[in-house]
Amino acid sequence: MQEFRKLDGAEMNRLSAEQYSGSPKHPLVLMLHNVRSMWNVGSMFRTADAAGIQKIILSGYTATPPRKEIDKTALGAQNTVVWEYHADPLEAISGLKNDGVRICGLEITEGSRPYTTMNFSDFPICLVVGNEVEGLEDEVLQLCDEVLEIPQYGTKHSLNVAVAAGVVLFELVHVFRRSV
Repeated sequence: MQEFRKLDGAEMNRLSAEQYSGSPKHPLVLMLHNVRSMWNVGSMFRTADAAGIQKIILSGYTATPPRKEIDKTALGAQNTVVWEYHADPLEAISGLKNDGVRICGLEITEGSRPYTTMNFSDFPICLVVGNEVEGLEDEVLQLCDEVLEIPQYGTKHSLNVAVAAGVVLFELVHVFRRSV
């Protein structure tokens, strides 16, 4: 039987902040629109760092660093992940579209597709997540090129926004890395 030993921090070959800054990133942007919980914001910064994405866009009333609530769950990722704030999500989305980025909302809608059906040809991608209660506003959804959903098999038909973003981001990273 194989024995497992947990690695300590020095054995994990973690990048320094400077090394991470200069490392190649996956062609993914995560947009957080009207996310009310700063702990969710921090969690998504931490996930974005682990996934090695290009940047986070914060919009609407989503809180921005520095905030102790964000810092608590981000564990420093708010300092390593490139981020920007746009009050108007439509303006940010239009700019991304002009740069050739495919806009993918994360929501359950008519015509949404399972997140596992994305392909290498879909990149670069911006994954847009919304408010914990209301989800994405209709005006944001209308600008999306695709709406992705995570199939639900239980009695609840939602996941915490930070958990949902993590599930989809890592699947997208997997799709991209498998194809390069």
